[in-house]
Amino acid sequence: MKQYIKFVLAIFLTSALLSSCKKGFLDKVYDEDLTIDSVFASAQYAERFLSSAYFSLPEEPEWIEWWGRNPFTTASDDLECTWGVFGNQMNTGNWNAATVEQNIYRVYWEGIRKVNIFIENIDKTDFSEREPSAWGRTGEQQRQEFKGEAHFLRAFYHFIEMRVHGPVSILNRSLSTADDYTQIKRSPYDDCVAFVVEECDKAAALLPARRVDVELGRATKMAALALKARILLYAASPLYNGNSDYANFKDDQGRNLISPNYDATKWQKAADAARDCITQAEAAGHILYKPTNDPYQNFYRLFIDRWNDEVLFARNMGNFNRLEYASGAKGMGGWSGYCPTQELVDAFQMANGTTPITGYNADGSPIINAASGYQETGYAATAGANYPAGVRNMYVNREPRFYVSVNFNGQRWRGRQLELHNSGRDGRAVGNGQDYPVTGYLLRKFADEQINLTQAGTFTFKTWIYFRMAEVYLNYAEALNEAQGPTADVYTNVNKVRERAGLPGLPAGLSKDQMRERIRHERRIELAFETQRYFDCNRWKIAPETSNKTFYRLSYDKGTSIQDDAFYQRVVLKRRIFEAPKHYLWPIPQTEIDRALWVIQNPGW
Repeated sequence: MKQYIKFVLAIFLTSALLSSCKKGFLDKVYDEDLTIDSVFASAQYAERFLSSAYFSLPEEPEWIEWWGRNPFTTASDDLECTWGVFGNQMNTGNWNAATVEQNIYRVYWEGIRKVNIFIENIDKTDFSEREPSAWGRTGEQQRQEFKGEAHFLRAFYHFIEMRVHGPVSILNRSLSTADDYTQIKRSPYDDCVAFVVEECDKAAALLPARRVDVELGRATKMAALALKARILLYAASPLYNGNSDYANFKDDQGRNLISPNYDATKWQKAADAARDCITQAEAAGHILYKPTNDPYQNFYRLFIDRWNDEVLFARNMGNFNRLEYASGAKGMGGWSGYCPTQELVDAFQMANGTTPITGYNADGSPIINAASGYQETGYAATAGANYPAGVRNMYVNREPRFYVSVNFNGQRWRGRQLELHNSGRDGRAVGNGQDYPVTGYLLRKFADEQINLTQAGTFTFKTWIYFRMAEVYLNYAEALNEAQGPTADVYTNVNKVRERAGLPGLPAGLSKDQMRERIRHERRIELAFETQRYFDCNRWKIAPETSNKTFYRLSYDKGTSIQDDAFYQRVVLKRRIFEAPKHYLWPIPQTEIDRALWVIQNPGW
């Protein structure tokens, strides 16, 4: 334990050394056995200790390496990764408690320990001589805001563990060697939800609605309210609300860890929380980001203009260029690694709001809605607002979010047309044979069109958005529809998102079931690649339909030109495996079970 405390202190002291520019600071020598009491004797050091707790926030735009802690995008039906990453291993069904990515489990408990130590000690800190902040808050007001940040982080880290493992241990205090660790057990899921909600309420009461120093990436009241709305939505969803699959999932006291009893009131609680977040966020000036009159530019700039008015909570990623490289075309210096699925491409609507493809035949060929105007074959005689002439008709007259999200063969990008066909400049046959778009598509969302992957100094600073207004509008619409049916408020909140995307409103007269499907579709498109789809499919219990099936691709190994029909033939990509209910929840890593034999493993593992 002493060694662990030294490690934590080393982190914040390193931060202190690197961030200070005061004369003489670097000349000071610190006792290697600096105690917690010594740290919290200084308001400056206490703040830096809290800042170190933000380190555990997941780096969700990293889908390749373990340290990003996000295999969920490549494990969803949004994306296929060119290389062998853990998300792809999940898709084969070939994973277990011994091979599961352990850092998903480890890192967040480290963050929880830090904030527990902070909460337990911050009242010892003398803020009387703390200078007023740049935005006029006194030392004592800063203490209260720091407490709010800590309560938010404690809630967020518990939530991240819960979205993966379901019911977890509630750690509301730091542990010592004197504790009986056999009593640190998993709590029922509903108890975990109640704890996170309580922490969000504590945080919201202490935090400002917005911050002058927003670009530091620190939590606000809106972040806490958005997290509360999301976890209550999860708790109301079929995976956790009336799920008989887990009727025998009990602790050693016979308590159900996930209740098999359905509670309809959970939907209304989720709706109320989302509505409260919307009301307070709008009052604080948060809106759907629309800096122009062009729906394409509005959606594109949402992810390029950092800390815009739609963002409720995000992480600064610095000069994070891996996403740009991984989604970039090989002929432009990229790795061609992040490849949207054909199924996601098919899900985007037409510009007039109609659905182009309503299903698939047994051979994987699409069932086309003739009334939509969609054409699978042929090439565009003229250019459109967001595509050049000559591209395949299947990419013509689609909704603006499609052109922001997906790069396809013949599309213009960074000064020229992409050539994703086999012999093209960005195709399989050219250069490194490993780096090619394995679905026939490349990710475009989040990428900055102005950068040049082959020139140093052109990369832009990135943020990763955890919570934004569009999600909260859709959370509210979903929960309210389940609680009360397709009321006017449900329509209003879905249509806000569609209007920003340049689409017409939903048709009147939808049933509750029809509205449910519309909302789920809207989430898939609006929130694609934002670490939402994997968990949405799980909580709705539709993953056996979305992930346990054969996926298709374009023929990336064929084609000598943008207009070569051979490239656009749909062929099998792979068969993905999703075993329900086993794969809805991750296993507790076997190493953890071996250390603590009293910990109950998730069903099926």
